[in-house]
Amino acid sequence: MAAPVAAAGRAIRRTPPWRGPSRRPLSSASPPPRAAAVRAAFLSFFRDRHGHRLVPSASVRPRGDPSLLFVNAGMNQFKPIFLGTVDPRSEMAGFRRVANSQKCVRAGGRHSDLEDVGRDLSHHTFFEMLGNWAFGGEYFKEEACSMAWELLTQVYGIPEERLWVSYFSGDPKVGLDPDLESRDIWLRLGVPASRVLSFGPQENFWEMGDTGPCGPCTEIHYDLAGGVGTPELVELWNLVFMQHNREADGSLQPLPQRHVDTGMGLERLVAVLQGRRSTYDTDLFSPLLSAIHQGCGAPPYLGRVGAADEGRTDTAYRVVADHIRTLSVCIADGVSPGMSGAPLVLRRILRRAVRFSSEVLRAPPGFLGSLVPVVVETLGDAYPELQKNSAQIASLVSEDEAAFLASLQRGRRIIDRTVRRLGPSHVFPAEVAWSLSLSGNLGLPLDLVELMLEEKGVQLDSAGLAQLAQEEAQRRAQQAEPIQEQGLQLDVHALGELQRRGVPPTDDSPKYSYSLQPGGGYEFGTCEAQVLQLYTEDGRAVASVGEGQRCGLLLDRTNFYAEQGGQASDRGYLVRVEQQDVLFPVARAQVCGGFILHEAVAPECLKVGDQVQLHVDKAWRLGCMEKHTAIHLLNWALRQALGPGTEQRGSHLNPEHLRLDVATQAPLTPEQLQAVEGIVQEAVGQDEAVYMEEVALACTAHVPGLRSLDEIYPDPVRVVSVGVPVAHALDPASQAALQTSVELCCGTHLLRTGAVGDLVIVGERQLTKGTTRLLAITGEQAQQAREVGQSLAQEVEAAAERLSRGSRDVVEAQRLSKDMGRLTDAVDTAMMPQWQRRQLQATLKVLQRRANTAIRKLEVGQAAQKTQELLRRHSEGPLIVDTVSTESLSVLVKVVRQLCEQVPSTSVLLLSPQPQGHVLCACQVAQSVSPAFTAEAWALAVCSHMGGKAWGSRVVAQGTGSTADLEAALSTARAYALNQL
Repeated sequence: MAAPVAAAGRAIRRTPPWRGPSRRPLSSASPPPRAAAVRAAFLSFFRDRHGHRLVPSASVRPRGDPSLLFVNAGMNQFKPIFLGTVDPRSEMAGFRRVANSQKCVRAGGRHSDLEDVGRDLSHHTFFEMLGNWAFGGEYFKEEACSMAWELLTQVYGIPEERLWVSYFSGDPKVGLDPDLESRDIWLRLGVPASRVLSFGPQENFWEMGDTGPCGPCTEIHYDLAGGVGTPELVELWNLVFMQHNREADGSLQPLPQRHVDTGMGLERLVAVLQGRRSTYDTDLFSPLLSAIHQGCGAPPYLGRVGAADEGRTDTAYRVVADHIRTLSVCIADGVSPGMSGAPLVLRRILRRAVRFSSEVLRAPPGFLGSLVPVVVETLGDAYPELQKNSAQIASLVSEDEAAFLASLQRGRRIIDRTVRRLGPSHVFPAEVAWSLSLSGNLGLPLDLVELMLEEKGVQLDSAGLAQLAQEEAQRRAQQAEPIQEQGLQLDVHALGELQRRGVPPTDDSPKYSYSLQPGGGYEFGTCEAQVLQLYTEDGRAVASVGEGQRCGLLLDRTNFYAEQGGQASDRGYLVRVEQQDVLFPVARAQVCGGFILHEAVAPECLKVGDQVQLHVDKAWRLGCMEKHTAIHLLNWALRQALGPGTEQRGSHLNPEHLRLDVATQAPLTPEQLQAVEGIVQEAVGQDEAVYMEEVALACTAHVPGLRSLDEIYPDPVRVVSVGVPVAHALDPASQAALQTSVELCCGTHLLRTGAVGDLVIVGERQLTKGTTRLLAITGEQAQQAREVGQSLAQEVEAAAERLSRGSRDVVEAQRLSKDMGRLTDAVDTAMMPQWQRRQLQATLKVLQRRANTAIRKLEVGQAAQKTQELLRRHSEGPLIVDTVSTESLSVLVKVVRQLCEQVPSTSVLLLSPQPQGHVLCACQVAQSVSPAFTAEAWALAVCSHMGGKAWGSRVVAQGTGSTADLEAALSTARAYALNQL
């Protein structure tokens, strides 16, 4: 329970953790509302009474926001509006007052509740955020507070005397006055002054991040105590009034436009309306808790926490119920357990759920997957993607559960074996713990490894583990794709100033002005424009820039493609109309709120008002067009080969290569990869026309087979159709979009598919379970890759033929084995068709095994021959010390072993001279000798004499050294052995 807080002359308890179960509803007059009805009432209230537009929940996978692992608040999807970067042609740009119920995940990253889930009665990793928004000053504090009060007291019927409110008390350090406007609104609405509290910036000033829009907030709290004794307040609803912007230097500036952003957790609201002190006692969780009890036979859930929860049974109930909701929602939205970022967090969540279900609740294997239908039953009506993907979710959860349970068993065996080898004062090796961890091979959470060691009374080498973690972080940083320099950006103030001045968005339609010439080449027209504004590197608006200055240019129109939709920006140059011989290189173009900002270096003075002529880099643009059309063909081919459930998860292209991430049920086989390439080649070979046309976004809503992404599209939207005119492709009766590639896309494309030339998939790997990344090249590069593949295939075929003929001796066999290894390295790294690489890798694996088997057979035969020669030279006795001619340490060891098998009472040490004075050594001691006489010590004595090293065990050892006096080394070997014997 939180400590009392003094405010407004009273002691209250603010936002406590909710305690044990209470069955006291708000009113006994009617049964408490179910969660679905509470959600529906919120949405219909704002839609029907106050004219809000209802928008669907965004995916929990953030849309173009690398600062987030998961969507963790209702406002995330509206950040482009707050930042002023929303595309003015998009549907979102027209939003004025909206409401929704947003799926949110708080696990990993800055806002994480993962480790708290289960320990108390209120934390969740997945929750639903009810919210209403007003953008651009549509309404502000008066209306927002009035609507919230009306909904809570009149629609939900919460007694007014149970509600308290708080407002911002100001912050003199940064010159912020108290939000007396919000205070006075609440007083006018009838809230007594004794229940209107003021708090500082920590509680009542909301910020999006270290920089960006922010503002005071007012919160509505519910008194759990119900007027009995000291009030116990829990936050119910937060109303944020965005009116400032936090600058990079920490200062606050007024926002060009004010916004309202409110958020209320559905789970907590339902608990209040159903008279529960715990969210786990509501109908959002009770079906899951009941299913857990029935499925694993554990004692029923009693809502206990802390020391009262003996055996942590109720903690396990809460962990499993919460985590299976999170897993189901995330997987339905395309986030699967994996090895980095959000997928790694999801993997931790799944494994935490498996641990509690299997170890505490003693659930049977496959138990977690069986809970997915219960989640779908409770949430599927609100979020249809759960119903659509329920079978895939259950399958993926069950597969990962089975894999983790197998890893857990193997991990226990490794820990037991390692502990047995430890001395009484030794710590558990960090290397072994790391190999067991999520970053290593088995994927066990490190806290679980520490717990298993703690149960055995063994301490982990924490310092060594920290060092390994640091090395892993450095390795990942080196392997990570280089972060592209962000470049010049227009901030919220610059965008607001442009809008205030009435500057229209940049007309970038000339980027589509190009034509295909009779000879097959493309003609890209120039574009004349006027400089509307210039910006320095730090974002300041200026009237002119001087020689050598890097700057941003805002023009009234442009033919440059600004980076978006996965396609790299155009590059090129511009000239002043009156001075054509001075080129201003343009490195990139970026879109900010409908304005295209060109990043350039000025070789001499350039001023606002200058007339310029723009020229795109034709080769660069053509390369992007080729790759973009190829990506559409590849996407369609994947759906043809693998089924319509194969959805794009992301893409990126530039003139050199293209990358496509797709959702797949399983890794692609070589046959599937080859089939996909074949489908693309067929479309390229037919040289089909590529049709592009802008249409109303509504016309694309119900076209079977039309491919779109989870993105914000402009209205009208551009449609790209291969081989079929757009009007025909969008006719639902034609089914054309099921037969060819038809996509919503703003990119630049070829006008005919033939110019792609060829497409080869040169790389394929799983990013996470269910998501595959494909790398591909086109044109001449693709042809070269096929030639490389064919050449390597011929080499592998020749190596197989040599192996079939057999080898005359060990040396030849070893040479062939090394050739196999060299070929394997070449196949692994070559730029070649991925399907062919996988086939050749499989062939080489078999050939390498056969080559190694042939070597072993030849070595055994050679060793047998040399063994007989040695037995003829040495009469039976306790010792054989001699030299053997062989190029292989492996053969030398086999000779020693065979001698000891045939003469068990004899100890043997053999030396084999090599070129340049090097010497190989192998030995084995008879089982009957004294324990003090060990093979390792014997080999070490001889190899140390030769300046070398040795390794092995008590019975068998080997080593190397260098000497010109082999007889002296043999004498040392005899003397040491005789002394021991």
